[in-house]
Amino acid sequence: MPPKVSATVERWPVAGAFTISRGAKTHVDVVVCTIRDGDIVARGEGTAIYYEGESAQGCADAINAWRGPLDRQALLTQMPRGAARNALDCAIWDWESQRAATPVWRLAGLIEPAPLPTAYTISLGDPDGMAAAARAAAARGFTLLKCKLTGAGDRDRIAAVRAGAPDARLIVDANEAWHDMDIAAQAAALAALGVEMVEQPIIHGQEERLAGVASPLPLCADESCHTRADLDRLGDFAAINIKLDKAGGLTEALALAAQARARGFRIMVGCMLSTSLGIAPAALAAQGADWIDLDGALLLAQDRPGGLPMRDGLLHPGSLWGQG
Repeated sequence: MPPKVSATVERWPVAGAFTISRGAKTHVDVVVCTIRDGDIVARGEGTAIYYEGESAQGCADAINAWRGPLDRQALLTQMPRGAARNALDCAIWDWESQRAATPVWRLAGLIEPAPLPTAYTISLGDPDGMAAAARAAAARGFTLLKCKLTGAGDRDRIAAVRAGAPDARLIVDANEAWHDMDIAAQAAALAALGVEMVEQPIIHGQEERLAGVASPLPLCADESCHTRADLDRLGDFAAINIKLDKAGGLTEALALAAQARARGFRIMVGCMLSTSLGIAPAALAAQGADWIDLDGALLLAQDRPGGLPMRDGLLHPGSLWGQG
């Protein structure tokens, strides 16, 4: 019998709430794609890109309607980018890996994955609350903190985070909230507090806003960058954030990283809220990245059995997906 592809939606509670400039989340719905082929059960996970109108059920429906071949290159041309393609692409990688009894990293021509010093996200809040969260994260061994910002009051928030975690490296994510602000001045104020990078200060689709902005910190495109097709209009960014859900799978993410490096961009690899099933393939793309932000499963109330272990602030490879 030919392999059978199916997809379902799962809901996973967040530990507390995950808050950014666009609102708060108390749970995440993920789409899980499964390929059954004899004794092989291969899986991939995606999280809908909500700001682009995706939903987990819509992604599951797209996968269940797929009638194309289990071929990753065909998938790139026959299914739109997004979480559905990501889940199916990663399931195909896992299927290929199990059929060949070879780990995905070797099939992809990558180096064997090493533990990664992932960032830990400090949700948007008042300065005291963010300082307490930073202090707790540093006590758990995280040396890189990613702070969610919203514009007004951001300097006070980062000053408080710096006081709470004086030795931590800091990056910040404006989630488009600086679009109408003096971006260079905002960045300068945070640079004085030791911040080393600003993610997505402007509204995606309006990248011309950065023309002539002399930021003292590198600006990183997140919502503005999905696939290789976006690189031509990102010349005012110094870095890009690669997420498998945005790229539509590990196949495109690896190609995007290679092309971006060739053009001189610095690389961040991030994630949506997800379980370790979604993080495991991203960890392969993150090897050698300038900034790594793969804490999606760490922000959940609980992870899948066999989730990627976290020790001393390092995310370790596991055997949950892709033959370890």
